[in-house]
Amino acid sequence: MTYYLGIDLGTSAVKCILVDDQGAVKSSHSVEYPLLQPQPGWAEQHPEDWWRGTAECIQALLAKSGVQGSEVAGIGLSGQMHGSVFLDRELQVVRPALLWCDQRTAAECEWIEEAVGGQEALGRLTGNKALTGFTAPKAVWLRNNEPENYARTAHLMLPKDYVRLQLTGAFGMDMADASGTLLLDVENRRWSSEVMERLDLPMAWLPPLFESNEIAGHLLPEAAAATGLAAGTPVVAGGGDQACGAVGVGVVRQGIASVALGTSGVVFVHDDTYQVDPECRLHSFCHGVPGKWHRMGVMLAAGGSFQWWRNHFAYEELQQAQAEGRDVYEFLTALAETAPLGSEGLLFIPYLTGERTPHPDPKARGGFIGLNLRHTKAHLTRAVLEGITFGLRDSMELIQASGIEIKELRVNGGGARSLFWRQMIADIFGYPVVTVNSTDGCCVRSGCDGRIGSPRHRHQRAVRALDSGCGPCGA
Repeated sequence: MTYYLGIDLGTSAVKCILVDDQGAVKSSHSVEYPLLQPQPGWAEQHPEDWWRGTAECIQALLAKSGVQGSEVAGIGLSGQMHGSVFLDRELQVVRPALLWCDQRTAAECEWIEEAVGGQEALGRLTGNKALTGFTAPKAVWLRNNEPENYARTAHLMLPKDYVRLQLTGAFGMDMADASGTLLLDVENRRWSSEVMERLDLPMAWLPPLFESNEIAGHLLPEAAAATGLAAGTPVVAGGGDQACGAVGVGVVRQGIASVALGTSGVVFVHDDTYQVDPECRLHSFCHGVPGKWHRMGVMLAAGGSFQWWRNHFAYEELQQAQAEGRDVYEFLTALAETAPLGSEGLLFIPYLTGERTPHPDPKARGGFIGLNLRHTKAHLTRAVLEGITFGLRDSMELIQASGIEIKELRVNGGGARSLFWRQMIADIFGYPVVTVNSTDGCCVRSGCDGRIGSPRHRHQRAVRALDSGCGPCGA
């Protein structure tokens, strides 16, 4: 049997899966690593932790599955986007990586737009506005605040590309992930020498570019020894997590959009041609599909808002879930379902870590509005889910206004496991919602569970399972 290895480098953990040549998941495993928050609004990680976690994860996965390393024919990579990895000439990490959710670069974003000639000029060159999560503002921040580390830097990489460097010894970055650096000419799929010149950043920092399905290197003997895989195994370029996730649920042609319910929330739509939102409220990026593009809107704290509610206000549900060996979110969504639509006027604003789309404001904050004495935990729980879903709908309305016709939504990520939340999305977005029965980051064949949704919703829209098949994420 031939297998393919998918590696997804997340913000809290790395997850590895083995998929056979028919697209069926053989086994999966994950390893967590710490998130550093040295100051409010800052978010960092040690790249070395990503590599140690990945090597440990692969070893454990092979042992769990009984698959020999020599049976793995190829490796695909996906990962958290925008994070800045600074390496010196000896390929040593200069400082902890600044992550996608790091908000320290507001001043740098303003400077970048001025240096390039304004927001319109930057949008014309890169398809996007300067946002605090992107990579270019982090590089400028390093120059402004840590000049000694800036002087040591010889290479700029993204998180998954650092892991691939450890696997193969080869530099590289895919078009989709590179789109989120604010340094790529997205329309022409090449580094923007004009932006680099305006920002006075060295072109020598930037790695070669690949389409997501291209082989970017082969496994080194020392990486083979660290992981249990076979030396020489091909490793593809892969892609950022959102592009790979969209490919995994089949958003590879016009008319199909996806909603990803992870820590962040993403509304994603395929583009056959390059298009830019005139105000750059949506991101215009290269797709993981070679020669194609996508537009997406991002909520910084979608599942993250629900996780915050769970961590601080669901003690009883956590106790019950642990006692019964079940997922605490099952109890919370069941509780939310007992509250009426609209939570009797209670509103939740989900901007707990600032916001991107359609309000690019790192200082935006969340809150409950409209509390009264009738409101219970059930009302508040439902309001959290409704607030997240309506916030995501803001991105869909921008996509609709751009002229793209959407026929169905495909929902993925951890939040997609909830039938109640899927039905809420179908009702609030006004589209049929299609799901897959795997959250492993690649397509597997799935069957319909036959359920349509909660009878508490007034306007039923079909919620069905998707029957599809494709290779491992990033491959």
